Amino acid sequence: MIRPRQQRGERRHGPQASRVWARGQEGITAAAGCAGRAAPLLRRRLPISKWLPTYGREDAVADLVAGFTLGLTLIPQSIAYALLAGLSPQYGLYSSFLGSLLYVPLGTIKEVSIGPTSLMSLLTSEYTHDQPVQVVVLLTFLTGAVQMLMALLQLGFLVDLISDPVTSGFTSAYSVMIAVSQVKGLLGLRFKAHGFVDTLYQLGRHIHEAKLADSLLGLGCIAVLLSMKKLSTAGAPGSRVRRAAWVLSIGRNAIVVLVCAVVAYVLEQGGGAPFALSGQVEPGLPPLDLPPFSAPGPGNATLSFTDMVSSYGGGLLVVPVVGVLANIAIAKSFSNGAPVDASQEMVTLAVCNLLGSFVSSMPTCGAFTRSAVSNASGVRTPLSGLYSGAMILLALVLLTPYFYYIPKATLAAVLISAVVFLVDLDILRPLWRSSKRSLLVTVLTFAACLGMGVEVGLLLGVALELAYLVYLWARPPVTVQLCKASWGEYVLVRPDVGLFFPAVGVVRDAVLLASTQEGAGGLPLVLDCAHFRNLDYTAVKGLEALVRELGKRGQALRFMGLSGSALRVVAALDMQGFAHCAAPRDLPDLLLADGDKLVADRDSLSRAETRVALVRVDADGSDANEVASRALAEAPDRDAVDGLREAPQEAPHELSALQGKKQ
Repeated sequence: MIRPRQQRGERRHGPQASRVWARGQEGITAAAGCAGRAAPLLRRRLPISKWLPTYGREDAVADLVAGFTLGLTLIPQSIAYALLAGLSPQYGLYSSFLGSLLYVPLGTIKEVSIGPTSLMSLLTSEYTHDQPVQVVVLLTFLTGAVQMLMALLQLGFLVDLISDPVTSGFTSAYSVMIAVSQVKGLLGLRFKAHGFVDTLYQLGRHIHEAKLADSLLGLGCIAVLLSMKKLSTAGAPGSRVRRAAWVLSIGRNAIVVLVCAVVAYVLEQGGGAPFALSGQVEPGLPPLDLPPFSAPGPGNATLSFTDMVSSYGGGLLVVPVVGVLANIAIAKSFSNGAPVDASQEMVTLAVCNLLGSFVSSMPTCGAFTRSAVSNASGVRTPLSGLYSGAMILLALVLLTPYFYYIPKATLAAVLISAVVFLVDLDILRPLWRSSKRSLLVTVLTFAACLGMGVEVGLLLGVALELAYLVYLWARPPVTVQLCKASWGEYVLVRPDVGLFFPAVGVVRDAVLLASTQEGAGGLPLVLDCAHFRNLDYTAVKGLEALVRELGKRGQALRFMGLSGSALRVVAALDMQGFAHCAAPRDLPDLLLADGDKLVADRDSLSRAETRVALVRVDADGSDANEVASRALAEAPDRDAVDGLREAPQEAPHELSALQGKKQ
């Protein structure tokens, strides 16, 4: 007879070998379990593992075309964004390739392209104005650190506090700021300015110094770029003319920059170009180094890490938060209704900025213009970023000597023609028709961003929206309705939002007013708590005082539809005089149990039918909370109150300005 391997091992080596064998098997099982649990996390944090196994030849061709097209857009934009941030052109390219490459394994939306943007360039210029480049690179590192902290703490919900009207005002303001800041380069002017108002002032002072050649070149480039943008609709759909026109429209920035650079090169070789050129660009790949934690200061001084951080001010929060806002907004726009993993997008953006600081990058995020180009190019997966990133690296290695000849007026035209379409005028008419309050928020955000800085404008807009939310909680609309049924009458009071301490006074006044008007000083009152997600200490004590005050008048106040969490708060605070039912069908038993002024036949109602959940305290104060657990255990049934009413009811009315009515 042949024994199993384990039995043979036990016979030859004894029980110890058997135990070793068993522990080995347990280790293998545990490792397999850990691997099984790690697989979903790996698929979530490395989205490439989802689409790479099914990647095909057609996907590769589509991504190659999209990546090449995106590279043609990204190269001239990156150079222009670097100049907007007050940096040399090569820093725009340094900021472009790594984000494109890192988004391939980490990104979730195929259209998103991480790199320099007009928004991040403007913010960089705002917070690192006239500072050495080391200050910019450290800002990139700290931006990534803050974004990673937001991802780990799952603070993506903070982005939801920035409403669409605030975003619209903010976006329109920074678009105007960018366009105005580029007028200097467009006209060939030379001056220093900080902020929108100062830029306008300096433009007025130096406008007479405008160079004719730069002005003609810049305005001509804007006209050509805007005309080429409309080429995408030329020809019949699907025709060769349409495809050729689309290629010209997508690559318009690269074409205009290339043509102007060639013209400038020819003129420079013939005796000098009549317009300002970008100047010397440092050739080659960026050095790989740790982020700088010190920088050369004025004179022979050295800026310490503390000095550099303190110079950012509010930018240390504004830059990362705005970057997250832009990236998630783009991801939602191109997700085709699919859910967006905001945490993964924040992790990806944080990694791009953290590692980007090792290659002298400025702060980066996604860009609507590049995402639109990728989408129009038929991108299939994030792998298109591999090709656009490779194009940036080739440009750094081979083309940087020729960037010297790119006219500044041309780069200014590229920026102006890109941001002019970001001014959101379409939102004004709908806001005027639907919500003039939201329109006011948009206008104030826009004006504050221009007049006081982008961080002040953004914070002001968010503060206005939060103040409105607090107002809704503090002054909730209250509906009062006289309900009549075959078994009796009662007054239903329904606050339209939850009840926390700011709203206690309003709800109290509404109930007292209803007790004397609809209640005629005698009918019981029912507070519909369906909208109450929870209660706080002040709310419970305020309701307890209200129950006591109405009890002195001989009127009962009962509660309906409280959530389990709210009931637990009530039980914990031992609220006196509290009686509650879960649903409208339980009201007859709850109200008739106290002998309230109702016309009804109590015998016709059985307790089995009503299933009342009652938490009571007797008149002498003896505790009867033993039924609280039953109230918490029952799932509240949110039947409509209308299902209980059998007779016509009086029309509800709103009590939103009770103090004024009392006066």
